[in-house]
Amino acid sequence: MVIRNLRKLLTALCVCSLTLLSGCTSLGYYTQAAQGQLSLLYKAKPINDWLSDSLVNESLKNKLKRTQEIREFAVRELGLPDNASYKNYADLNRSFVVWNVVATPEFSLVPEQWCFPVAGCVDYRGYYDKEAAMNFAEGLRKKGLDVRVTGVPAYSTLGWFNDPVLSTFIHYPEPEIARLIFHELAHQVAYAAGDSPFNESFATAVEEVGLSRWLDARGDDAMRDSYRIYRGRRDDFLALLNKYRLQLEAMYQQPISDDEKRQRKSELMQSMQIDYSVLKQTWGGYSGYDRWFNEPVSNAHFALIATYNDWVPEFKALMAEQKTLPAFYAAVKALADRDSYTRHQMLARYKPLVHQSAVKSESNHAAASQ
Repeated sequence: MVIRNLRKLLTALCVCSLTLLSGCTSLGYYTQAAQGQLSLLYKAKPINDWLSDSLVNESLKNKLKRTQEIREFAVRELGLPDNASYKNYADLNRSFVVWNVVATPEFSLVPEQWCFPVAGCVDYRGYYDKEAAMNFAEGLRKKGLDVRVTGVPAYSTLGWFNDPVLSTFIHYPEPEIARLIFHELAHQVAYAAGDSPFNESFATAVEEVGLSRWLDARGDDAMRDSYRIYRGRRDDFLALLNKYRLQLEAMYQQPISDDEKRQRKSELMQSMQIDYSVLKQTWGGYSGYDRWFNEPVSNAHFALIATYNDWVPEFKALMAEQKTLPAFYAAVKALADRDSYTRHQMLARYKPLVHQSAVKSESNHAAASQ
């Protein structure tokens, strides 16, 4: 096992893992990526070992048992990969497994990218150490970029390794654990090198459909009601972000001075926070999205949300057209094999008419990058 894993590790780390590959040009970054992934592998041990350990508390054991039920459901009902991922557990003794840094220009919502062999370019750069991520972010800010640092509870290695269940999310509510596992396993189904919005939106579509089926099959009324409330708040929050995202995009295109753009940008950010305060009141004071404002709101915040959500309606429409998940996965794999411009044009056929102008803008940007 050690020889086989070491060979896989050396191969994978040459191209790095999904969230960390962007730093292969930096020896220090490469070293922290290697050490972080190695630490994860060595801390993970079979869930059955945790279940048989008398020192492990019953609450954790029950949660670990539930993850295995979720894992079996993912294979049996969603057609997700049947491998050793999420059959081990690692206690990391920290809040997140990695911290991602997202950056954009001052007057653009298009994220900076970091590129590497095989996996292409990604819209974020990940660190296993929060301080290192914050230091890198500060360097980007000094260059005039908008930056956001966000903690990540899990990531996919695209099948290079057996991704474990982690202490960073094991205590989440059950629907969140299921959603996360479905999302990360979806990354092992299809992956388009250099197209983060495509990859993340596909995984988000799978997670949402998967979770709906999980709740129907395994949830109780209380769990379904709780998730319905959660989804309502999430949809409200995304609608708020999209409202201001569209206003920012339109303003950045106007023929006005940088100083005026800077002033209007500040006004829009302030207005959004006021609207968020009003929205919270309709939720009875629920503060779950307050963390989004831990750093000054910037373009980078909107870029990250867009990466995970922009193509979700299209993927769901494609899923409905294909009728079965295996057919849907095959169609997505075929799209992933296309060049980015063709891929986006084909996927855009499923976009609701109200968003057509946004698609044209994105497609033009993609064509220009070819």
